[in-house]
Amino acid sequence: MEYNTTRGPLILPEYGRNVQNMIAHAMKIEDSVERNRAAQAIIEVMGQLNPHLRDVDDFRHKLWTHLFVMSDFKLDVDSPYEIPKLEVLLEKPKLMDYPKGKIKYGHYGKYTETILKTSKSLTSAEEKEYLKNSMANFMKKLYLSHNNDAVENNVIAEHLKELSEGDLVLENPDDLANTSTLLKSLGMNKKFNTNSNNNNKNFKNKYKKKFIKK
Repeated sequence: MEYNTTRGPLILPEYGRNVQNMIAHAMKIEDSVERNRAAQAIIEVMGQLNPHLRDVDDFRHKLWTHLFVMSDFKLDVDSPYEIPKLEVLLEKPKLMDYPKGKIKYGHYGKYTETILKTSKSLTSAEEKEYLKNSMANFMKKLYLSHNNDAVENNVIAEHLKELSEGDLVLENPDDLANTSTLLKSLGMNKKFNTNSNNNNKNFKNKYKKKFIKK
């Protein structure tokens, strides 16, 4: 009886021992036409064993790559795709640079600061006034979501002016939404908070598209 401990290692276990044996057999076929026919048959079997790959781009390309990997790149057949090289497959991807940047006030978030910094690009006084009031109330809500204690409106006004580099000045800080109202909205049930978070995201996305260049 033959045991797995006496057999060679499975290069790609997801295809099983039989497929690897089929590839080993194909490598021994001397006739090139017959060898290519065998390779095509093996590709069909591999596709049936991994139907989930059919929804992946370049499905058959991946199967042919796996075929050559399991043959240790020694199978001499005509591939419809460029035959991969071992050194290319083993090459490690380059490290991605992690975005760096300090946030002045963490509770406001990165995009809030970016939106305020780009407010100078607005030429319409009406639109700038809307942005100023909307962002001020939004900042107050964000502040309260991280600190349930009351926040002074003049603090929000100072931060608004600072982050907009002096472009957005709140003349009447007392006109901001009432603190108790905002605290009440932040303390509502999960469904409300989910909708509130979605509204916050929609609000940010609206200005991200307009002011933030990728």
